[in-house]
Amino acid sequence: MTPDTQPAVLLAMKVSEALAHALAERYEVVGPLPGAFEATLPDLDAQVAGRVRALVTMGTVGASAAAMDRLPQLGVVACLGSGYENVDLAAARARGIAVAHAPGANAESVADVALGLLIASVRQFGPGRVLIDSGAWRGNAGRALPLARGLMDLHVGIYGLGAIGSCVARRVAACGSIVAYHGRRRHDDVDHRWFDSLRALAEWSDALVISVRANAANRHAVDAGVLRALGAQGHVVNVARGSVIDEAALITALTEGTLGGAGLDVFEHEPDVPARLLALPNVVVTPHLGGATRDARAAMQALLLRNLAAHFAGEPLVTPVGGAASERS
Repeated sequence: MTPDTQPAVLLAMKVSEALAHALAERYEVVGPLPGAFEATLPDLDAQVAGRVRALVTMGTVGASAAAMDRLPQLGVVACLGSGYENVDLAAARARGIAVAHAPGANAESVADVALGLLIASVRQFGPGRVLIDSGAWRGNAGRALPLARGLMDLHVGIYGLGAIGSCVARRVAACGSIVAYHGRRRHDDVDHRWFDSLRALAEWSDALVISVRANAANRHAVDAGVLRALGAQGHVVNVARGSVIDEAALITALTEGTLGGAGLDVFEHEPDVPARLLALPNVVVTPHLGGATRDARAAMQALLLRNLAAHFAGEPLVTPVGGAASERS
């Protein structure tokens, strides 16, 4: 293709140099815009906006109906990663715009972080660090922490047994934990116990790992009642999206001791993390780095390029939202 005939692809956010280079070899690349995508899209030159045929975004950035309306030739929204929670799917369907994502591309990497946070929370890495920093740990004469549970025979509930949740289940089972799950439906191809409600799963669990795909229906699904069901010795780990937990209720439960601990890679209003949450010794946090490995990023980028290539070749998307890989949870 000559530059004049290359399809225009708009970047809703910054991407890696490798992906930017790969896109520039194939398409006319527009953006990223100078500010937040939705806020600055109206400032994009109308002639340029009129050429855009594909939008590269991610679940946390999304694409609203208004954004799609400003791109009259838009034919595909390609999400970098598995999430698409802020893409207006109804608006896309109404316009005949295809939506792609990368289910499973970062699942192993995110599951690594889930296991790390689970171990850190259950085995009291946070309070242990406080003990050292305060000077209270002085060999056998020091103040010891209460004895913790190990992972052997620990009841680990997984909320969302999709690509990530399945990887988490395999990891914690290898540690000797007993796994159960809750999701939209029972999966006949797994041996783990299924609970038909999140509250029932929490009551059974010593630790609850959240790996469900975030959407409007499960916003604050892990609320005060679910946290209370986990109990004073219970732990919650979140590697999904911050919206799935009622963060205010979580802070209250951890502060009042009605929940034992938390391991969090995601937050409700990230990158802003409440100071009250960070001040708690029974909380372990990481800065949304679940999918931040070389392998995961390469897989996500490769799948995005394949979806764009399929779309512009007039072929079905490789991993459309709503496909089989999207629906398992």
